[in-house]
Amino acid sequence: MEPKSAIVEETVIEQVIAKFVAGDPTMFELIAQDIDFRIDHFRDDTDISWQQAKNRDELMVLVGRLGAEVFPEGTKSLGTNCVELGDGWYLTSFRQQFFYGVQQREVKSLTYILSHEADGLLDYFRETVTSVVEV
Repeated sequence: MEPKSAIVEETVIEQVIAKFVAGDPTMFELIAQDIDFRIDHFRDDTDISWQQAKNRDELMVLVGRLGAEVFPEGTKSLGTNCVELGDGWYLTSFRQQFFYGVQQREVKSLTYILSHEADGLLDYFRETVTSVVEV
């Protein structure tokens, strides 16, 4: 009897990140209508009060603004690491490099994302931007 190979499927958060990096609007198909979404920054005085959404429509507006103001040239993933915490919860580290429109410079950033997914949809997202370092 041959051993069965384990099929590892990407988590919803990993799929959303990949689609975000690719600029693929189908990422919203992976977002629950009642998403609870917020981005925080550690020790940064940038105005992020607008970086929160309570539903998919608000998130679509927010992502549009992120694209225009924060990621005008898109972003490049330098790697993700996703750890399952149980019961649909995940902790993901996401490293990226991008031209930071707010500061008009090329940067690298490390963020941590606590997320929850149910029924194949992302319904909770908290991102903490820990560093934004000039390249």
